[in-house]
Amino acid sequence: MPYAEALELQRSIARDRISGAISQDVLLLMEHPPVVTLGRSTKEKHLVASPEFLQTHGVELFEVERGGDVTFHGPGQLVGYPIVDLKRHRQDLHWYLRKIEEALINALADYGIPGERNPTFTGVWTRGKKIASIGVHARDWVTWHGFALNVTTDLSFFDLIVPCGINGVVMTSIAREVGSDVSAQDVRDRVSAKFAEAFDLTAVVTSRSALLESVA
Repeated sequence: MPYAEALELQRSIARDRISGAISQDVLLLMEHPPVVTLGRSTKEKHLVASPEFLQTHGVELFEVERGGDVTFHGPGQLVGYPIVDLKRHRQDLHWYLRKIEEALINALADYGIPGERNPTFTGVWTRGKKIASIGVHARDWVTWHGFALNVTTDLSFFDLIVPCGINGVVMTSIAREVGSDVSAQDVRDRVSAKFAEAFDLTAVVTSRSALLESVA
Protein backbone atom coordinates (compact mmCIF):
# COMPACT_ATOMS: atom_id res chain seq x y z
CA MET A 1 0.00 0.00 0.00
CA PRO A 2 1.39 3.46 -0.83
CA TYR A 3 2.52 5.25 2.32
CA ALA A 4 0.19 8.24 1.89
CA GLU A 5 -2.82 5.92 1.65
CA ALA A 6 -1.71 3.97 4.73
CA LEU A 7 -1.17 7.18 6.69
CA GLU A 8 -4.69 8.41 5.97
CA LEU A 9 -6.13 4.99 6.81
CA GLN A 10 -4.37 5.01 10.19
CA ARG A 11 -5.57 8.49 11.00
CA SER A 12 -9.14 7.61 9.98
CA ILE A 13 -9.21 4.49 12.15
CA ALA A 14 -7.62 6.39 15.05
CA ARG A 15 -10.31 9.08 14.83
CA ASP A 16 -13.00 6.41 14.92
CA ARG A 17 -11.28 4.63 17.83
CA ILE A 18 -11.12 7.92 19.77
CA SER A 19 -14.78 8.68 19.07
CA GLY A 20 -15.90 5.14 19.89
CA ALA A 21 -17.17 4.46 16.37
CA ILE A 22 -14.75 1.50 16.35
CA SER A 23 -14.92 -0.52 19.56
CA GLN A 24 -11.91 -2.78 19.03
CA ASP A 25 -8.18 -2.28 18.73
CA VAL A 26 -6.82 -2.65 15.18
CA LEU A 27 -3.45 -3.85 13.92
CA LEU A 28 -2.70 -2.98 10.29
CA LEU A 29 0.03 -5.14 8.71
CA MET A 30 1.38 -4.14 5.30
CA GLU A 31 4.30 -3.41 3.01
CA HIS A 32 5.10 -0.10 1.31
CA PRO A 33 6.91 0.95 -1.86
CA PRO A 34 10.25 2.56 -0.90
CA VAL A 35 9.69 5.53 1.40
CA VAL A 36 11.68 7.51 3.97
CA THR A 37 9.75 9.00 6.88
CA LEU A 38 10.91 11.77 9.18
CA GLY A 39 9.69 11.66 12.78
CA ARG A 40 9.46 14.55 15.20
CA SER A 41 13.04 14.08 16.43
CA THR A 42 14.69 13.91 13.00
CA LYS A 43 17.90 15.88 12.56
CA GLU A 44 18.67 17.15 9.07
CA LYS A 45 22.09 15.47 9.01
CA HIS A 46 20.44 12.05 9.47
CA LEU A 47 18.95 12.22 5.97
CA VAL A 48 22.10 11.28 4.05
CA ALA A 49 20.54 11.40 0.57
CA SER A 50 19.00 14.65 -0.63
CA PRO A 51 15.25 14.86 -1.29
CA GLU A 52 16.10 15.32 -4.97
CA PHE A 53 18.17 12.11 -4.98
CA LEU A 54 15.36 10.19 -3.31
CA GLN A 55 12.82 11.47 -5.82
CA THR A 56 14.93 10.52 -8.84
CA HIS A 57 15.43 7.02 -7.39
CA GLY A 58 11.74 6.41 -6.69
CA VAL A 59 11.87 6.82 -2.93
CA GLU A 60 9.10 8.94 -1.40
CA LEU A 61 9.69 11.28 1.54
CA PHE A 62 7.22 12.16 4.29
CA GLU A 63 7.33 14.21 7.48
CA VAL A 64 4.99 12.63 10.05
CA GLU A 65 3.82 13.11 13.63
CA ARG A 66 5.33 9.96 15.12
CA GLY A 67 8.12 10.03 17.65
CA GLY A 68 11.65 9.11 16.72
CA ASP A 69 14.06 10.01 13.95
CA VAL A 70 14.34 9.05 10.28
CA THR A 71 13.52 5.55 9.05
CA PHE A 72 12.96 3.60 5.84
CA HIS A 73 10.05 1.41 4.73
CA GLY A 74 10.03 -0.75 1.63
CA PRO A 75 9.31 -4.09 0.00
CA GLY A 76 10.19 -7.12 2.10
CA GLN A 77 9.54 -5.24 5.33
CA LEU A 78 6.55 -5.94 7.57
CA VAL A 79 5.16 -2.63 8.76
CA GLY A 80 2.67 -2.73 11.61
CA TYR A 81 0.35 0.07 12.68
CA PRO A 82 -1.43 -0.70 15.96
CA ILE A 83 -4.40 1.56 16.65
CA VAL A 84 -4.79 0.77 20.33
CA ASP A 85 -6.86 2.48 23.02
CA LEU A 86 -4.47 2.47 25.96
CA LYS A 87 -7.28 3.48 28.30
CA ARG A 88 -8.37 -0.15 27.99
CA HIS A 89 -4.88 -1.44 28.68
CA ARG A 90 -2.48 0.85 30.55
CA GLN A 91 -2.07 4.60 30.11
CA ASP A 92 1.71 4.46 29.80
CA LEU A 93 3.54 4.94 26.51
CA HIS A 94 6.77 3.44 27.85
CA TRP A 95 4.86 0.28 28.79
CA TYR A 96 3.27 0.27 25.33
CA LEU A 97 6.65 0.48 23.57
CA ARG A 98 8.02 -2.37 25.69
CA LYS A 99 4.99 -4.51 24.82
CA ILE A 100 5.57 -3.95 21.08
CA GLU A 101 9.19 -4.98 21.58
CA GLU A 102 8.02 -8.05 23.50
CA ALA A 103 5.70 -9.13 20.69
CA LEU A 104 8.45 -8.79 18.07
CA ILE A 105 11.05 -10.54 20.23
CA ASN A 106 8.67 -13.46 20.74
CA ALA A 107 7.94 -13.66 17.00
CA LEU A 108 11.67 -13.69 16.20
CA ALA A 109 12.19 -16.52 18.68
CA ASP A 110 10.03 -18.72 16.45
CA TYR A 111 12.78 -18.41 13.82
CA GLY A 112 15.58 -19.10 16.29
CA ILE A 113 16.60 -15.43 16.26
CA PRO A 114 17.52 -14.05 19.70
CA GLY A 115 15.71 -10.72 19.89
CA GLU A 116 17.21 -8.14 22.23
CA ARG A 117 16.35 -4.78 23.71
CA ASN A 118 18.84 -1.91 23.77
CA PRO A 119 18.68 0.03 27.05
CA THR A 120 19.39 3.30 25.21
CA PHE A 121 17.13 3.01 22.16
CA THR A 122 13.61 1.83 21.38
CA GLY A 123 13.41 -1.07 18.92
CA VAL A 124 14.57 -4.66 18.61
CA TRP A 125 18.11 -5.88 18.01
CA THR A 126 19.70 -9.27 17.48
CA ARG A 127 23.36 -9.98 18.11
CA GLY A 128 23.98 -6.23 18.25
CA LYS A 129 22.30 -5.47 14.90
CA LYS A 130 18.96 -3.72 14.56
CA ILE A 131 16.14 -5.75 13.02
CA ALA A 132 13.04 -3.73 13.93
CA SER A 133 12.31 -0.02 14.39
CA ILE A 134 9.49 1.48 16.45
CA GLY A 135 7.99 4.98 16.40
CA VAL A 136 4.53 5.85 17.68
CA HIS A 137 2.09 8.68 18.19
CA ALA A 138 -0.91 8.95 20.51
CA ARG A 139 -3.86 11.26 21.08
CA ASP A 140 -6.43 10.76 23.81
CA TRP A 141 -4.45 7.59 24.63
CA VAL A 142 -5.18 6.10 21.19
CA THR A 143 -2.05 5.14 19.28
CA TRP A 144 -1.05 5.05 15.63
CA HIS A 145 2.16 4.65 13.63
CA GLY A 146 4.08 1.64 14.94
CA PHE A 147 6.86 -0.75 13.96
CA ALA A 148 8.86 -1.97 10.96
CA LEU A 149 10.34 -5.47 10.97
CA ASN A 150 12.91 -6.29 8.30
CA VAL A 151 11.97 -9.64 6.75
CA THR A 152 13.57 -9.81 3.28
CA THR A 153 14.26 -6.08 3.01
CA ASP A 154 16.97 -4.77 0.67
CA LEU A 155 19.17 -3.38 3.44
CA SER A 156 21.13 -1.12 1.07
CA PHE A 157 18.24 1.36 1.29
CA PHE A 158 19.31 2.14 4.84
CA ASP A 159 22.49 3.71 3.41
CA LEU A 160 20.28 6.65 2.40
CA ILE A 161 19.76 7.59 6.06
CA VAL A 162 21.22 7.31 9.55
CA PRO A 163 18.62 4.77 10.70
CA CYS A 164 16.67 6.14 13.68
CA GLY A 165 19.47 8.67 14.09
CA ILE A 166 21.82 6.03 15.53
CA ASN A 167 25.32 6.54 14.19
CA GLY A 168 27.10 3.30 13.28
CA VAL A 169 24.01 1.10 13.61
CA VAL A 170 24.06 -2.07 11.50
CA MET A 171 20.68 -3.15 10.12
CA THR A 172 19.73 -6.76 9.55
CA SER A 173 16.70 -8.84 8.54
CA ILE A 174 15.09 -12.18 9.33
CA ALA A 175 16.29 -13.56 5.98
CA ARG A 176 19.87 -12.48 6.66
CA GLU A 177 19.85 -13.95 10.16
CA VAL A 178 18.42 -17.34 9.15
CA GLY A 179 20.37 -17.49 5.90
CA SER A 180 17.38 -18.00 3.61
CA ASP A 181 14.17 -16.36 2.46
CA VAL A 182 11.14 -16.64 4.71
CA SER A 183 7.43 -16.48 3.97
CA ALA A 184 5.97 -13.00 4.41
CA GLN A 185 2.61 -14.54 5.25
CA ASP A 186 4.18 -16.72 7.93
CA VAL A 187 5.86 -13.69 9.51
CA ARG A 188 2.58 -11.75 9.43
CA ASP A 189 0.76 -14.61 11.13
CA ARG A 190 3.38 -14.99 13.84
CA VAL A 191 3.64 -11.27 14.56
CA SER A 192 -0.16 -10.97 14.70
CA ALA A 193 -0.39 -13.87 17.16
CA LYS A 194 2.42 -12.58 19.38
CA PHE A 195 0.98 -9.06 19.36
CA ALA A 196 -2.42 -10.37 20.47
CA GLU A 197 -0.73 -12.41 23.18
CA ALA A 198 1.31 -9.45 24.46
CA PHE A 199 -1.78 -7.25 24.75
CA ASP A 200 -4.12 -10.01 25.96
CA LEU A 201 -6.30 -9.72 22.86
CA THR A 202 -7.91 -12.19 20.48
CA ALA A 203 -6.73 -11.86 16.89
CA VAL A 204 -9.52 -11.73 14.29
CA VAL A 205 -8.22 -11.43 10.72
CA THR A 206 -10.13 -9.16 8.37
CA SER A 207 -9.58 -8.22 4.74
CA ARG A 208 -8.54 -4.81 3.51
CA SER A 209 -11.90 -4.32 1.79
CA ALA A 210 -13.87 -5.25 4.91
CA LEU A 211 -11.79 -2.89 7.01
CA LEU A 212 -12.24 -0.03 4.56
CA GLU A 213 -16.01 -0.59 4.62
CA SER A 214 -16.04 -0.42 8.41
CA VAL A 215 -14.36 3.01 8.44
CA ALA A 216 -16.15 4.43 5.40
